[in-house]
Amino acid sequence: MATFRSASTLLSSDGTRTAGTAALFAEPSRKGGTPPWAGDFRVANDAGNGPKNAVGKTFTLELPDGSTGKVVVQSLKTGKGGVILALMGEDAPPF
Repeated sequence: MATFRSASTLLSSDGTRTAGTAALFAEPSRKGGTPPWAGDFRVANDAGNGPKNAVGKTFTLELPDGSTGKVVVQSLKTGKGGVILALMGEDAPPF
């Protein structure tokens, strides 16, 4: 299982950029297909509460090396640690 954890940026369709940290993982592909990938995005403290009404919407996740991947927000959790978005990747993993 491939894993990735680093500072990243979540881009919305209107160009809004939300800084944070992505913790992603990919499972081995089955029968030669695209490997499924998912993870969490923790919104940076200075970025506020993150994208509004994000659940169910598609965003672009930009990694520090410039690679990108499309993600769908599955859920949003808030707590002492801040705002965390659960992500499900589309297409090939960018890491």
